[in-house]
Amino acid sequence: MKLKQLEGLLGGLDQFSQPKVELEQYPTGAHIASRMIYTAENSYEDISGKIVADFGCGCGTLGIASALLGAEHVLGIDVDPESLEIAGENVTDLELDVDFLRCDIRTLNLKGLLVDTIVMNPPFGTRKKGADMDFLSLSLKVASRAVYSLHKTSTRELRFDVPQMYKFHKKKEVDIAVDLWRFVP
Repeated sequence: MKLKQLEGLLGGLDQFSQPKVELEQYPTGAHIASRMIYTAENSYEDISGKIVADFGCGCGTLGIASALLGAEHVLGIDVDPESLEIAGENVTDLELDVDFLRCDIRTLNLKGLLVDTIVMNPPFGTRKKGADMDFLSLSLKVASRAVYSLHKTSTRELRFDVPQMYKFHKKKEVDIAVDLWRFVP
């Protein structure tokens, strides 16, 4: 699948209608998600034929992108039932086979969890300090091949567009500078 086709499919996904600020829910946009997963596959062969988990999957964008690029199996994990419902509808609309698990990532039972690659857009840790590190620490214990994760940075590597979603947001849209990290356990 070509990059533009992947971005187009991801652009049609439903996203949060009522995001939860305490969970730092921000949709992973089609532009950044398509490039993240396309890079994981085409530069490192970490997606196609692999078992992929999307930690904090939200509405399922990264997991769906992985399924579209030929992952053998995809598991999306999130604590929020409304997000998982949207993710399930997105998967049904695209006729994909993706499993979802409602679970707080910090209480995930690691026994028997076999995952090649983890993809995630974790909470940035602005509401709950260290939340991003909780996700990263666990993912490095689970993934056997690679972890792809977006994290805030002071240098502009990638742009994460955040629309005005919460009452405290004053601007219509803000670009948050993030780095895409690839970790090898």
